[in-house]
Amino acid sequence: MNIEPILQSQQASSRLWRVTLLFCVELVVLAASYQFFSVIECQQTGLFGVCRFLRSLVARALVVFAAFAVLAWARPQALAEFRAAVDGAGGRGAWVALHLAGVGLLLLPLLLAPDGNIGAIFHVAVWPMTLGSVLAGLGGVLWLAPARAWRGLALHEGGLFAIVLAVALVLPDIAEMAQGLWDWQVVTQITFEGAHWFLRLFADTVIVDATHYNLGFPEFNVNIAPQCSGVEGMALVAAFTLIYAFIFRDTVRFPQFWVVLPLAVALSWIFNIVRIGTLIWIGRAVSPDLAVNGFHSYAGWLAFTLLALGIIWIVQAVPWLHRRTPAPAAVLRGDPTAALLVPFAVFMLASLLTHAFFPHPDLGYPLRVAAMAAALWFFRSQYRHTGWRADPLALGIGVAVGIGWIVLDQRSGEDGMALAAALAGLPGWAFAIWLLSRLAGTILLVPLVEELAFRGYLLGRLDGPGLLRRALAVGASTAAFATLHGRWLEAGVAGLLFAVLTLRQGRISDAVVAHMVANLIIAIWAMVVSDFTLI
Repeated sequence: MNIEPILQSQQASSRLWRVTLLFCVELVVLAASYQFFSVIECQQTGLFGVCRFLRSLVARALVVFAAFAVLAWARPQALAEFRAAVDGAGGRGAWVALHLAGVGLLLLPLLLAPDGNIGAIFHVAVWPMTLGSVLAGLGGVLWLAPARAWRGLALHEGGLFAIVLAVALVLPDIAEMAQGLWDWQVVTQITFEGAHWFLRLFADTVIVDATHYNLGFPEFNVNIAPQCSGVEGMALVAAFTLIYAFIFRDTVRFPQFWVVLPLAVALSWIFNIVRIGTLIWIGRAVSPDLAVNGFHSYAGWLAFTLLALGIIWIVQAVPWLHRRTPAPAAVLRGDPTAALLVPFAVFMLASLLTHAFFPHPDLGYPLRVAAMAAALWFFRSQYRHTGWRADPLALGIGVAVGIGWIVLDQRSGEDGMALAAALAGLPGWAFAIWLLSRLAGTILLVPLVEELAFRGYLLGRLDGPGLLRRALAVGASTAAFATLHGRWLEAGVAGLLFAVLTLRQGRISDAVVAHMVANLIIAIWAMVVSDFTLI
């Protein structure tokens, strides 16, 4: 992948994807912050309805994002017109400021609440939360695109986008109304019996009290609330299946398609049984806090949304369900800018999740590796023409960076001891998987993902004619790289050298090779001294 094609790839779509990815990161940060660093018991606030609605905004945004992604995939022409309108818009500095101010207000209650107990000050917190939601939403929408672009998108195909997104916005309310099914005796009995059977795979002694919804082991058991029952998930999966049928009504074959709906609901039911059993097993074997957090509605909505999108992907691939093969263009897969940025964004999102869900964030490193590998595989067609070669200078710089990183390490060692203690609690097979994932991620995947983002996108985006423009590009990409890694001197020098390598022959592959060699040396040393925090 030469530098010239990278520069040429910074077209209209780049801004759309950048801002959308930023919104996704913000959504994950807000969800994680309110789930893991705060406590809100709506029943004790005196404003139950307002509290429930504000807490549901994250789930609503998640579902709307997913529905918009399906629409963009199904209607590439509408998305292309929308991108053209986005590209033709002028500056939107005021909307950016409004959006960021809203995000700041949403985070403010976390700073004001004693010990994270927002419920105790909800009569005060409700104001910045409400105003922040309005400002962040309004500012974000108009930052992404002007009103005329949204109007054109909403009117496409007689209001298809408007109808689908409106339904997605109220899906949490529809799912909540569907919770009445939890009182259905058959649903209760089968769900608990299925979870009981699943837990018996791991232990003979299992506590099951279907009358009071108690399930688990003597060491750890839970009372499953209605919102954790899986009925919300079944409603969401059913709704997305119907949305798919509505969007592709011109190609879907009826009545064959109606077989999909009960199968999708049954699959979500089974998925919930496995989810409940897995979380209870995690509470017993790994961490009670991790298990309890996994039952939280945000985690459940995320899991079932991903399940719904997976079912849609499978349905799309079955010819028997279509009168003719639907052919939505692979807009995201073929976008060069997305190929540079999405793997890094996925890596960062996976890192946030491991910080939220694991007692020690590095225990979740296999999740980060799986996320990076999936993102890179998705865009594999974009990387086929990269000019890979073992340039002697790239190899030499990689060796120098690796040695320098080891020699200049001045950490106290406490992080290494904490990780070693966490790893010591893993079974042998789990540690083997972790170690292989750590090495593969460190040596192969992380260098590629980071170089695509910092040298491929950021350096390529900012570089231009003139020495000043090039110096700005190198400085900005190097500073961002150093900020990510924390060790300013070592990471700053490494980032500078990788930037010079990229610009020297116009090949990002030189920076990737140097980065891989540096990480290989560091990984070898980390194994010698048994300190995996080095990598």
